[in-house]
Amino acid sequence: MSFRSIVRDVRDGFGSLSRRSFDVRLPSHHRGKSHGSFHELHDQPLVIQNSRWANLPPELLFDIIKRLEESESTWHSRKHVVACAAVCRSWRSMCKEIVRSPEFCGKLTFPVSLKQPGPRDGNIQCFIKRDKSNLTYHLFLCLSPALLVENGKFLLSAKRTRRTTCTEYVISMDADNISRSSSTYIGKLRSNFLGTKFIIYDTQPPHPCAHIPPPGRTSRRFYSKKVSPKVPTGSYNIAQITYQLNVLGTRGPRRMHCLMHSVPASALDAGGTVPGQPELLSRSLEDSFRSISFSKSLDHFTEFSSSRFSEVAGSSNEDEDGKLKPLILKNKAPRWHEQLQCWCLNFRGRVTVASVKNFQLIAATQPAAGAPTSSQPSQPEHDKIILQFGKVGKDMFTMDYRYPLSAFQAFAICLSSFDTKLACE
Repeated sequence: MSFRSIVRDVRDGFGSLSRRSFDVRLPSHHRGKSHGSFHELHDQPLVIQNSRWANLPPELLFDIIKRLEESESTWHSRKHVVACAAVCRSWRSMCKEIVRSPEFCGKLTFPVSLKQPGPRDGNIQCFIKRDKSNLTYHLFLCLSPALLVENGKFLLSAKRTRRTTCTEYVISMDADNISRSSSTYIGKLRSNFLGTKFIIYDTQPPHPCAHIPPPGRTSRRFYSKKVSPKVPTGSYNIAQITYQLNVLGTRGPRRMHCLMHSVPASALDAGGTVPGQPELLSRSLEDSFRSISFSKSLDHFTEFSSSRFSEVAGSSNEDEDGKLKPLILKNKAPRWHEQLQCWCLNFRGRVTVASVKNFQLIAATQPAAGAPTSSQPSQPEHDKIILQFGKVGKDMFTMDYRYPLSAFQAFAICLSSFDTKLACE
């Protein structure tokens, strides 16, 4: 019996379970080929039935899921791995043990993968579709090397809302229901009035040693049954993006810096890691995104100020409070092409249309005076492009990211490039 047959039998054997017991929502019921699902398993407890599949010997179950994990390496066939994790607690436990995070396997499998760092070797290739009429943006995982093929695996979506003094991009795991009241809301991006400074908010708190700015004001607590008691609820400032002002109005590419509060600079050192990842991997899958249902009243709002965005220095990997110094990213400087009379970056074929929105981010290596060399990325790490974004067609853009950024962080940074920048052009 093939492993695919086993998976089909498992699905049939548990077909009598109520969809309230678990909900994986595979891509078959979405609109079009490109609208797959990456939704969380519901937080209701699983119904465990006495069946031959739930009582498989651990050794046999390990072998089955391991072979399935190795054979179903790409979407949409990878949905079978997700289905196995939804069978019962023993199957879920085995999937947690076998399926590794994107940092080590380079694959996006479960919803929690969207907030885990990308692979150390290579990158994850995605594309973004913009809908100007609805002010929405959809992120897809590339399933084909062709740039303009639109059959991708849906990952995240965002909706732009213009307010009096700022612009907000609400980020969701649902392709259609993009709102802060939805259980699939996972964060947002907020700009200042000029569109030169941005803050990325996450619904989940970062690791305890993160260098998080103190909130400007807090609001009343909100309690919900869908909020995990293990994780505080709110909006947490995990990154700040600033675009350099172009006061003289000279022509040229935009210049930007990203201050990643939730990613320490030491993550790019030899043997460095992004703190908090083991905790995410060890938590059960039903809890991994259980804390994403929030009210608008949960904002821990951080005011925009030049001092916040210029706060990039520190003389070591830790500041006076013992917090890890945050990673700083900057755009890679393009070169001027005399024949084409334009600024150029080598996107290795992943970007085909010239645009002021195009960029590549690398680790900044400009420490304060007296900083030890060990606190800065090694030269090979510095040269690596951590995130690149560029245009390939009308309302089509590619987004390739790698360690230490997650898909959520990379998507939010790319959204900042879409926003109108009155003082940067």
